[in-house]
Amino acid sequence: MARMGHDSERAALIYQHEARGADRAVTSAIDAHVEAERASDDDGPAGALIPAG
Repeated sequence: MARMGHDSERAALIYQHEARGADRAVTSAIDAHVEAERASDDDGPAGALIPAG
């Protein structure tokens, strides 16, 4: 309720499916970014090598 800005449980339940879709989109984008970083040869902004695992 708080994240979506709804004042009532009824409103939150009506739009709950929208939040689930947004959660999936966000986590998919994060997963893609993490996988791209793992696949790159870049050592990252600090230059530290972190073992994959």
